[in-house]
Amino acid sequence: MDILTVILLGIVEGVTEFLPVSSTGHLILASALLGYDSETWAVFNIVIQLGAILAIVVLYWRTFWVVLVGLFKRDALAIRFVRNILVAFIPAAVIGFALHKKIEALLGQPIVVAVALVVGGIAIIGIERITKPGEVRGVAEVPLGTVIGIGFIQCLAMVPGVSRSGATILGALALGVERRTAAEFSFFLAIPTMLGATTLELVANRHALAGGAGVGLGAIALGTLVAFVVALVVVRWFVTLVGRTGFSPFGWYRIVVGAAAFIWLISK
Repeated sequence: MDILTVILLGIVEGVTEFLPVSSTGHLILASALLGYDSETWAVFNIVIQLGAILAIVVLYWRTFWVVLVGLFKRDALAIRFVRNILVAFIPAAVIGFALHKKIEALLGQPIVVAVALVVGGIAIIGIERITKPGEVRGVAEVPLGTVIGIGFIQCLAMVPGVSRSGATILGALALGVERRTAAEFSFFLAIPTMLGATTLELVANRHALAGGAGVGLGAIALGTLVAFVVALVVVRWFVTLVGRTGFSPFGWYRIVVGAAAFIWLISK
């Protein structure tokens, strides 16, 4: 096990998972930059997302507790909260399962990531400039039609480099959701989405993991822990930053990194 690579990829995952910059894209570019076999580390890159999920559960445990208690009391707000997250998850679950093999094929193409980073960066800046401040506040208050729209927009992130959080956040903004609620909706939607993707990957590769092929369970556990710790810090910072500056800085970051990666890849 290459501990330095494991830690580095865990940091990349923790920093980028909930930012609109594409964690998968950064991990793919890291594999190209470091020169290791992306197929060997493919399962690792997906499963360590569990660390980022756990960070959201820890940071928002009060919200989840209130929702859980509300469900037992049949509180309308808690029911709408859960309904909205599950409904938004359905398109990605259906389409992701149907196109699993094709999506996997794209994960080995860093040039796709570079292009998607640039295009996504331009989209972020454009949407920030043309959309008016949203009025919908609170995950439970997002209308069902908007929820369905966000769910389908999330499917764009099946192309590596698009960014799941970027697609859902910008989609929510374009559909009239205010910034903080858009970010938190994306955080909560990540839980079933990433759990589903991780479960699918573990089931598909269960024999390889059991036989010791690819990256071992020890490396996956360490990478998950690193991603968890880093994500705890980054999510708090991200929510504060978005409230002050919006999402445009991430758009410019994507354009610079994507353009640099594209130039580097075509010149290899």
